Amino acid sequence: MWHVSQFLIAEIDGKPAAALCALPAAGTGPAAWRAIEEVGAATGLAAPELEAIRRRGTYTRACWVQGGEGDWMIEHVATDPAYGGRGLVQALLARALDKGRAAGFARATISFLIGNQPAERAYAKAGFVFAEEKRDPAFEAIIGAPGFRMFARAM
Repeated sequence: MWHVSQFLIAEIDGKPAAALCALPAAGTGPAAWRAIEEVGAATGLAAPELEAIRRRGTYTRACWVQGGEGDWMIEHVATDPAYGGRGLVQALLARALDKGRAAGFARATISFLIGNQPAERAYAKAGFVFAEEKRDPAFEAIIGAPGFRMFARAM
């Protein structure tokens, strides 16, 4: 899920300016955990340390929303503030949608923290509409946002 091969990156003058992750939603949770285990093994983390990492991440499970198993999922959208306002996110979203369409997906989803108004505006501009949200007080206490909102759109 978080492997560099899943990211589209916009560069300006050879420098990364914006990026996002685009991939099938199917199996992303187990794939993410396998990646964490792989990095843990490569860096010498013992099994108890890996289990502690898993426990620390449980706060997200109560309010995480993502697309269904048959969806194309876009996540981890970011722009370097120095390059904001140049349409990079819209260009990356269009490329991600093209990639998903070419892979045969009919629906795309994107999740973001509730209250992230710039993200919400950017995704709405790209044709995404509200699909679902989940809130959790424990998540809000840790992160400062009440939970996640998911938008979806036809491809």
